[in-house]
Amino acid sequence: MNTPTKLAGFALGLAVALGGAAGIGHAVGPIGGPAPAPMHHTAASGAEQPGSAAGHGNHDMGEAGSSAATGTATEETPGGLMVSQHGYTLEPAARSLTAGTSQTLSFVVRGPDGKPVTGYTPTHEMDLHLIVVRRDLTDFQHLHPTRDAAGTWSIPLTLPTAGEYRMFTDFAPAGGQGLTLGADLSAAGNFTPQPLPAPAATVQTDGYSVTLDGTLEAGKTSKLTLTVSRDGKPVTDLQPYLAAYGHLVALRSGDLAYLHVHPDGSPGDGRTAPGPGITFYATVPSAGDYRLFLDFKHGDTVHTAAFTAHAEAGSGQAEAGGDGDGHGDHGGHRH
Repeated sequence: MNTPTKLAGFALGLAVALGGAAGIGHAVGPIGGPAPAPMHHTAASGAEQPGSAAGHGNHDMGEAGSSAATGTATEETPGGLMVSQHGYTLEPAARSLTAGTSQTLSFVVRGPDGKPVTGYTPTHEMDLHLIVVRRDLTDFQHLHPTRDAAGTWSIPLTLPTAGEYRMFTDFAPAGGQGLTLGADLSAAGNFTPQPLPAPAATVQTDGYSVTLDGTLEAGKTSKLTLTVSRDGKPVTDLQPYLAAYGHLVALRSGDLAYLHVHPDGSPGDGRTAPGPGITFYATVPSAGDYRLFLDFKHGDTVHTAAFTAHAEAGSGQAEAGGDGDGHGDHGGHRH
């Protein structure tokens, strides 16, 4: 999958939260707050449930949730911050790879019984979604590994440059809740962390222009529409990709709390046009900077657009001024 221009630290406030065929996304918990409440899911299978007052389903692919009745975020454990959660543990075979070289990344997900999980409930046509991102959010890959009969997942992976990376496994075990587990990877060598790109309403990727319309406010559901054009003309023939016209992954700057958002509507539902606009409903509970990565398919190729966005503090919300380690304002990259 190609990784063009990276779009945005939860782009424009973070198209943050997930939903399949009509979904409000999962909310990321506040930084530096009290210990989060236990995760609650509305369905064991991770399927979408009737959503907020806006009428959009809540997609249980992650770990945090939102209140359907009020549209406000609940303070639950953000996805991807833990290697082990609810009895499931992510175990990479190796955490150190060589930059610029294709190597096989292998891992297992162990269940509560200590054995590798071999049964999964498909989510958007896949048993497991793998996201690999450099910690400064300058590289993003959305991958789909294969699993053998013993439960080991494998995929060729190239970490393009030296640096620290984070892998996320987004899945729903058979009969269980949707989870996102995360683990660190590294590629040895000299590297200089890059600052978070400034927010921008329009980004370029592979000859396409993608424009983000909408703003995020912490604790509220926000409507975000991403519009795709090429050569100055709107793209009206987007192709389905994993049962949707677009997929949005949002990562919170600093701690890389993870959200996977799917758009309102789905291909073939009789009401959703194949472009140029893709609409998401995102809920972010904490103010701060985010990076958004939009995947869309056109011309039989998957393209990725990346945005940086800042979520403003809502009523009663404080600015998320930490980086997850108490070091303040994300390195000074406030927007």
